[in-house]
Amino acid sequence: MTHTSSRLLLALLLAMAVPAVQAQGLPRTAAPANASVYLISPANGATVKGPQVTVVFGLKGMGISPAGMKMDSTGHHHLLIDSELPADLSAPIPANDNSVHFGKGQTETTITLKPGKHTLQLLLGDHLHVPFNPVLASDKITITVTE
Repeated sequence: MTHTSSRLLLALLLAMAVPAVQAQGLPRTAAPANASVYLISPANGATVKGPQVTVVFGLKGMGISPAGMKMDSTGHHHLLIDSELPADLSAPIPANDNSVHFGKGQTETTITLKPGKHTLQLLLGDHLHVPFNPVLASDKITITVTE
């Protein structure tokens, strides 16, 4: 077997293994009993001038640490935009336009939203992007973006 074909075989095997691991889920990290996550701003029901909208995250009873760093009672934020909580809470939180990761430990962001109504919700993930047990999610808020 050539070096190139070995690398291709390894890549194929890894590609097949990742969905199997994701399907089984990962162990969930226990959340401290007094922890909560919330949106500081914008407020629920707010009308904000867009398209740039600043969102400030809040966390009580825990600390923030970057993704990949396993430290007791810490996690990092994920912002769900116009979407629901993931169906499988034992799997890593997906990363896409509607589920934005803040794995560097950020506590605020500026996002671009089209005019209209939008929902925002925070979901705290552990060092592997897996939601805590119990889930630490903010209330879902609705905002209206104007031009």
